[in-house]
Amino acid sequence: MKLALITDLHANREAVQAVLDHAKAAGAQRYAFLGDYVGYGADPGWVIDTVREYVAAGAIAVNGNHDAGCVQDISPNMRPEARQVVEWTRAQLNPEQLAFLAERPMSHTEGDMLFVHANAFAPAEWEYIQGRIEAVRSLHATTCHYTFCGHMHEPKLFHLSGTGKAGDFVPTPGVPIPVPPHRQWLIVPGSAGQPRDGNPAACYAMFDLREQTLSFQRVPYDHELAAAKIRAAGLPERLADRLAHGQ
Repeated sequence: MKLALITDLHANREAVQAVLDHAKAAGAQRYAFLGDYVGYGADPGWVIDTVREYVAAGAIAVNGNHDAGCVQDISPNMRPEARQVVEWTRAQLNPEQLAFLAERPMSHTEGDMLFVHANAFAPAEWEYIQGRIEAVRSLHATTCHYTFCGHMHEPKLFHLSGTGKAGDFVPTPGVPIPVPPHRQWLIVPGSAGQPRDGNPAACYAMFDLREQTLSFQRVPYDHELAAAKIRAAGLPERLADRLAHGQ
């Protein structure tokens, strides 16, 4: 089975549609969405409805920090820009869409796989996996051999051997990587809706369970249209500008 791993969609309809089309053409048989369906982009309702359709067909979908922010009280410490986006997003969503966000679990375990937005050691605290230290802490928090998470908007792969030796590397798009289960693996697919590694192309990853291989993918999309929608919605200009630069 081929499992498409998509995270940090961030209300970017153009990017999400491009990723879903690419994954389907690549033979995806199931989908896992790792959170942050809203925030930053101008199409939160469309993205939520699309993910809902996939969940109804058997997809996995967990909670993200931006999703939680839309259905909980806004933190007084939230930056004005982020507060503006949350308030705008709430006003765009209907009760069914808000309920879908509120119902998302913090994590999902299936067989030898853990799906979570931020990390395995404290999912609800939204701490980032910025390097090996956090990755090893996350891998130590689960017995699963495969942990899939988002939150970090850059694609990365971490691994931990049975002797405790850790490693990490930035994957080359489109190149299958053997991920045998005698190691633990932590996979960060990168952001579909707002990449931040200097490449504006949308990110996702494909896990081939039968072959035990993982491939990271980059998918070009119409980021100029996505940016134009952000500007038309009256959202902060910086959110539109960054799409063209992948930052």
